[in-house]
Formats: sequence, C-alpha cells, structure tokens
Amino acid sequence: MSNLLNLASNSFLPLLIIPPFLYWVLNIPKKTHLTFYVHDYLTGHDTSAVTVAGKDGHTTSVLHFGTLVAVDDPVTEGPEPKSKEIGRAQGMYINSQLDGKGLHLVFSVMFTDGEYKGSTLEIQGADIFAMKEREFSVVSGTGYFRFVKGYGIMTTEMLDIANLRAILKLDITVKHY
Repeated sequence: MSNLLNLASNSFLPLLIIPPFLYWVLNIPKKTHLTFYVHDYLTGHDTSAVTVAGKDGHTTSVLHFGTLVAVDDPVTEGPEPKSKEIGRAQGMYINSQLDGKGLHLVFSVMFTDGEYKGSTLEIQGADIFAMKEREFSVVSGTGYFRFVKGYGIMTTEMLDIANLRAILKLDITVKHY
C-alpha cells in the first residue's frame, strides 16, 4: 500500500510543476526597439495639425495654455521631410502648462507601411517642448504590438517656433507578446 501511495504522490508532482513552467516559458514577452520621426506642421502647404479650440477659438496659438490641437502627422523612417513615410501620428495634444511651455499628448501611431503595417502604438504623456529630451508612455497597441507596454524618449530634431513647425525623433522601447 505504501508503494502505491509513493507512486501516486510521485506522479502527481510533475502535474503541479509542468503547467506553470510551460506557461512561464511560452509567455516571455518580446522586446522591440523602434526609432522614427514625426513631422508636426501647423503652417505651410503640408499642414498636418490644426488648432480646434482655445481661449480665442481656433485662432489661438498652440503656445497658449488651454489650446487643443488635432493632428494627423506623417511618421517617417528618417528626419528629412522626403524620408519614406511608414505611418501617421493621429490624435491630439493640449497646451496644459500655465506658462504655455508644455503639452499633454494623446495619439496613435498607425503604421501604414513596413514591418509593422496595420499595427498601432498608443502614446500618452507630457511634452515640455523646450527640453531637448522628454519621456512618454506607450500605453497600448494593436496587431504586432498587442498587449504592449513601454516608454519612449522624444527628441526635438527641428523646431521652428515662428512658423510652428517641428520634427520629432521618437525612440521607443516596448515589451509585448
């Protein structure tokens, strides 16, 4: 009888250990690093962002507290305006700092070409645009980036405040399944 109990308890032990081990092995997240450029233009023939609300209505400058801007910015492989477009940054930002020097971003990077075509990354965070570098959150994603979480570093490549035009470099690191 004791041999039978020993055999039963020894064969039960792997059933307790193997499933959690397989779950752990099969669910290791991938880590992906991306670098791309967002071209945010509030003026010019290639305008990609417009003021939709502010203290003086749609004529309010993005440099004033409370101004809301809708964006559909090109996302490219390189910083040059003629660089290959791989997606669009669509969403909005609001000037959320009383002195007018900071934005709050909420937008989707929608990949329309390349390796991640059809996938999205959801970006959210502060943008104190006077700083050379600032960090933001990657809070969600779709397609290749389903169940994503991560962060990014935004660097200003070009800023023309007089004409309200900017090119931003986004270095993003995400973990996903």
